[in-house]
Amino acid sequence: MVESIPLATATELIEAAEEKATEIENPMVITVANSEGNLVAQHRMDGAWLASVSISRNKAYTAAALETPTHELAEPSEPGNSLYGLQNTDDGQLVIFGGGYPLEQDGEIVGTIGVSGGAVAQDRTVAEAGVERWTELTE
Repeated sequence: MVESIPLATATELIEAAEEKATEIENPMVITVANSEGNLVAQHRMDGAWLASVSISRNKAYTAAALETPTHELAEPSEPGNSLYGLQNTDDGQLVIFGGGYPLEQDGEIVGTIGVSGGAVAQDRTVAEAGVERWTELTE
C-alpha cells in the first residue's frame, strides 16, 4: 500500500506554510503529495502566480520520486556534473531548485511538500514551515 498523509494533516501543513507566506508577504502555491508524489492537497493563495500551481506540484513530485529535498539537486544538475540534464527527464516533472521536501515518519517517506511563488529562498522558507509543522505532529 502507498504511504500517504491524511487530508486533515495535509491541510495543517498547508496552513502552517501559508502563515509563513503571509508573514513574508509573498503569496504562494503549496502542495502536499503522498509518498509517490501524487496530490493529496493543494492551495493557491490569492495573488500567487498561476505557473506556481504546476511548479509546486512538480516540486512535491520530485521530492518523492528522488527521495530528496529539491535544492539538493541543483549542484549535481549543473553542466559537467553527474545529473546534468535531470530536469529534462520524466516528462519535465523534475524540479532541480529549492522548495520541495520529503516528509518522513519512522524512517519512511510518507509524503512531500512543494512550494512555489517566490524566490527560491522564499519557497524554501515557506516549505520549511510546513516541514516544521510535520515534525511537531509526528514527534
